[in-house]
Amino acid sequence: MDDQRFAFMLGTGRCGSTIVGQVVAMHDQVGFIANVDDRFAGLNRKGRMNNRIYRALPAPLQKQGGRRGGASRGRLASGVRSVAMTPSEGYRLLDRHVSPMLSAPVRDLVAEDASQWLARRLRTFFEGRAAAQGRPLFLHKFTGWPRAGLLHAVFPEARFVHVVRDGRAVACSLVQQPWWDGFGGPGGWSFGPLSDSDDALWQESGRSFTVLAGLEWKLLMQAFADAQALIPAESWLELRYEDIVERPREHGGEQRKNINFHFPTGSDDGGNTETLSAEACLRLSPVSTEDPCAHCRRAKGSGSR
Repeated sequence: MDDQRFAFMLGTGRCGSTIVGQVVAMHDQVGFIANVDDRFAGLNRKGRMNNRIYRALPAPLQKQGGRRGGASRGRLASGVRSVAMTPSEGYRLLDRHVSPMLSAPVRDLVAEDASQWLARRLRTFFEGRAAAQGRPLFLHKFTGWPRAGLLHAVFPEARFVHVVRDGRAVACSLVQQPWWDGFGGPGGWSFGPLSDSDDALWQESGRSFTVLAGLEWKLLMQAFADAQALIPAESWLELRYEDIVERPREHGGEQRKNINFHFPTGSDDGGNTETLSAEACLRLSPVSTEDPCAHCRRAKGSGSR
């Protein structure tokens, strides 16, 4: 497709990027990697029918949850999730068909990492899927390290959408996830050692896991700031999760403009564009309706363990 466009949605994880990505993926002109593609990575499926199938599914089968698929509540929920479908970060596929470097690097990936070998494999991977799906926009999400330096070097025409959430809410969410690797301490995660000042802060907290999760957010946000500084301003959009949920029409419009993509459907604002729906955001949201910092307050009150 001559006018093929790529957009990468980025975030720290537990930041709301999954919700935004799911809403965008429900438009009929957007291609993406699905969790079913990733589950059967050896088959190297291109996902030709991903968009059509995803839009046709009833809401319970439009699987919620982020990088690890979210938490299941009960046997019925687990059964539904086993057959549900959602856009995926596709790390099994990337490991097998590009490089494990993309999945869990110990540092951010920058332009200097774009060797001829890696760049060729990365472009082949995404361009092959975009061509097979035949949608004008191909969207892919990464969480954790930005990887924007590498991605911009390989896809200089791509747009980036950085979804940001309050660090306190991210930290509170991380410590509730069974897959979070911070429970093993900084020596057991993929973000490298803490700086001396951050380590002192963590030790002072009694090695609180919530504090460590907050330090992870801080470390990643600095990496995003460094990455953004090297990307053309017109190719980078920062969206706050809280603003998207509160004012989805306004910020949905910003996102469309950034990725240079118009959604040709009727709307009630006098234009011929579709914006993020508050109803859709709330329906898809995997985030509890509980105060996001209530867990932090309870942890602080009970002491670190």
